[in-house]
Amino acid sequence: MLESRPEILSLIETSQEYGWVLEPDAKRVFSLAGLEVPRFTVAKTLDEAILFAQATGYPVVAKVVSPRIVHKSDVGGVVAGIPDDKHLSEVFRRFQVMDGFLGVLVEEMVPGIELIAGAKIDLQFGPMILLGMGGTGVEIYRDVCLKMAPLAARDVEGMITGLKAHKLLEGYRGAEPVSKEKLTETLISFSSLVMALEDRIESIDINPLFCSSSRCVAADARIMLKKRA
Repeated sequence: MLESRPEILSLIETSQEYGWVLEPDAKRVFSLAGLEVPRFTVAKTLDEAILFAQATGYPVVAKVVSPRIVHKSDVGGVVAGIPDDKHLSEVFRRFQVMDGFLGVLVEEMVPGIELIAGAKIDLQFGPMILLGMGGTGVEIYRDVCLKMAPLAARDVEGMITGLKAHKLLEGYRGAEPVSKEKLTETLISFSSLVMALEDRIESIDINPLFCSSSRCVAADARIMLKKRA
């Protein structure tokens, strides 16, 4: 993959100084690897943020972009459901004073069930892929399945049915089911990316991965890099 996608390798290399890939670049990596990401921009000014939000349509999500803030939620650096210019202005100004501020990622709101997809490079088994129920409750419910990469369609099917809450994905109580085809495509593409970056990464997390009857969208992206000797 890296040979055919030099842009991916370039984004990884330029992120090495931080030890991790800033979310806008991580989402570009995902997009190049065939995963769907939300429409987004990185606004350096308030005017840029407002123009994008108006063109995309409110509500939107805003996230601080800073090489010194890995866990944005821990410092209040993520705000979802921003309804208008006034609230976006307030959020932008609050983010501006955060440590290492480089800009504000503004993106569309994406509907769907919150899942988590992740990967770690295990010293014994190599790349391991995780699928689970996502969102803020992921560490409480711990409803996840693990498989060794690379993934095939049958592996993804086993991971889905292995979740305790898999009925939520099948259209529980009249809700629209998640597209298993889109989810399978997403996880196989994700698995291929992880295999290609195996020697360069420690872990990758997508939380949340919003899945609906028509889309599976990587709404958050974190790529942690291996330290060079």
